Amino acid sequence: MLIIFTGNGKGKTTAALGQAMRAIGNGSRVLMVQFIKGPWESGEHRSAMKLAPELKIVRKGKGFVGICNDKFPLEVHIKAAFQALSYARKQAESKKWNIIILDEIWNAISLQLVSPESVINFIDYVLPHVNHLIMTGRDCPQYFINRADLVTVMKETKHPFKEGVFGVRGVEY
Repeated sequence: MLIIFTGNGKGKTTAALGQAMRAIGNGSRVLMVQFIKGPWESGEHRSAMKLAPELKIVRKGKGFVGICNDKFPLEVHIKAAFQALSYARKQAESKKWNIIILDEIWNAISLQLVSPESVINFIDYVLPHVNHLIMTGRDCPQYFINRADLVTVMKETKHPFKEGVFGVRGVEY
């Protein structure tokens, strides 16, 4: 099953992790590959360590692209995104995981770090190797929404960021 969490509201990664928790509780193993989030420590990474080996989160991104004091040239982000997609493919081939989550893959497409065609090829190749593929991020292209089995669009109604409050530990990271 191809599952998509998209939209401009908070909760896409959180929804994917909720699916992971449910799956792990039913005997599955879940891999999350993060395309944008950088090397900083977050609550989800600390939780994943407690749920290992059933849950593994691998950060392949170099951080937010072009914002929040990003010091990397675009080429570095592109290389990291390519490596993330390649890593996820190899992990799918291993048949070690029931579910693979590509976190913020849609952001990687909209930032032109990966091409839509490379993601289409990834889906075509990987779906036979895993039970479910979950893909998150803002701005999911319509083609993928049409192709998915399940799509949830998060809509922002109100967020403290608009009033100058940055990410809150335990809520957003």
